[in-house]
Amino acid sequence: MQQILNFVIRNKTFLLFFLLFVISLGLTIQSHSYHKSKFINSANFLTGGIYESASSVSDYFDLNDQNEILVLENNRLRSQIFNSSDSILTTTAYIDSVSFNGRYRVQSAKIINNNYSSSKNYLTINKGEKDAIKEDFGVITSKGIVGIIDNTSNGYARVLSILNMKSRINAQLKASNHIGSLKWDGKSSATTVQLADISKFAPVKKGDSIMTGGQSTIFPKGIPIGTIESYTLDSSGDTYTIQVKLFNDMTNISHVYVIENLDSEEIKLLENPIDE
Repeated sequence: MQQILNFVIRNKTFLLFFLLFVISLGLTIQSHSYHKSKFINSANFLTGGIYESASSVSDYFDLNDQNEILVLENNRLRSQIFNSSDSILTTTAYIDSVSFNGRYRVQSAKIINNNYSSSKNYLTINKGEKDAIKEDFGVITSKGIVGIIDNTSNGYARVLSILNMKSRINAQLKASNHIGSLKWDGKSSATTVQLADISKFAPVKKGDSIMTGGQSTIFPKGIPIGTIESYTLDSSGDTYTIQVKLFNDMTNISHVYVIENLDSEEIKLLENPIDE
C-alpha cells in the first residue's frame, strides 16, 4: 500500500492530467454525435476482433469434436444411400454407429496401423468384437473401398487391404454391367490395382469409372474404386485386364467406415445349404 501511495505522489501531475484528459474526451464524445459514432465504431471493431480471435482459438480446440460429429453424420448419410431401396428408414441409436431398417449398417473406425509396401498388406482399426465387428465386413472411406475385415480381437480388427495379393473383390464398369474381379499383382504402386476377366465386348475406355458390382455379401453396389488408366487384351483374346487408378490414397488413410450386410448369413445359408 505504501508503494502505491508513493507512486501516486511521484506522478501526481501526470495522473491529474490523464484524469482531466479522460473527462474531457468523454464530454466531447457525449456532446458531439460525430465523435460519438466514431468512438462506438472503433469500440465495435476492437471488441469484434477480440471475439473473432477468441472464437478462432475455441474452434481450433473444438475441431476434434466437430470431426466426430461429421463422421457420425456421414455414417447416417451412407446408411441412407446403401439402403435407399427401402421406402421407410427407421434409425436406432448406437454409441458410434447407425442402423437402418435396410440391408446395411455402417459404423466409423480409425486406422491405427497401415501397411502398403509389401505384397501382402494389412490395416488395423480400433474397433473389434465388442463393437460387433466380424470377419467379411467391408471397409471403405469417403473416396472408395479399402479392404475386407479378415481377423478380429475384442478391441481391434485386421483389414485385408486391396493392396494384398490375396484380395479379390467383385467390381464392374460404371458405364455398363460388365463384371470382373478386382485384385493386385503385388508389383504395381500403391495407387494402382487390376480388374481382370472383363469381357472383350465391354465398352472399355480410358478414364471411365470402376465401382463395386454388388454381387457379393460384402460391399453394396456402386461404391467407387477408381478410374481406368490403361487396358490390354489377354492372351486368350476373350477378356481384358484393366489397370485401375484408385480414388483412395492408400498411403494416407485415417478414418474409415465399416459396412455390415445384415442379410449376409441368410444369403450364405441359401447359397451353401448345410445338407449339400
